Amino acid sequence: MARHKKFDPDAALQAALDLFWRRGYETTSLEDLTEHLGIGRASLYATFGSKHELYLKALERYLRTRAPDPVELLSQPGPVLPAVRALVKRYAEEAACDRQRRGCMIVNAAMERMPDDTQVARVVESAWDTLEVALAAALTRARAQGELAADKDPRALARFLLVVLQGLRVMGKGHPNPERLRDAIEQALILLE
Repeated sequence: MARHKKFDPDAALQAALDLFWRRGYETTSLEDLTEHLGIGRASLYATFGSKHELYLKALERYLRTRAPDPVELLSQPGPVLPAVRALVKRYAEEAACDRQRRGCMIVNAAMERMPDDTQVARVVESAWDTLEVALAAALTRARAQGELAADKDPRALARFLLVVLQGLRVMGKGHPNPERLRDAIEQALILLE
């Protein structure tokens, strides 16, 4: 007879995400995980696999549950540049207002695990590629709609904005200077005019 789990795997995965996001991979021990998730080691392994597998699942959950999703925001019908500007400003606001200094879990994973952890690198690169493609598609639409000058390169601008957005996430890990963030995004947004 199969035994039934006495815990909610979805809630446990969310708890693991929260712990990894706050503490990082290396400083989170199996003991920390079992205590925080409220499950035994055998249950953790049976449900999620290794600590590394659980970390990968937490990263994937993080990507699935971001709100609002940048891709959705950039793919809305209508004028494009206001959505791009709103996205850049949102990243800056999140960096400035993150009192816990958790930053972005994807950026945290990149800084902590890359380049040696190829599985995490694939998740991070995929997330960055997805955002870059969404930005490039949005900026291509903006150019076609006459919002962006015809001589602007949507792909190059998308790559630039991706780097700026990830830089804002890195700045958010420390004690970001709001004026520094404001000046940086103002300069980035000038390129969209």
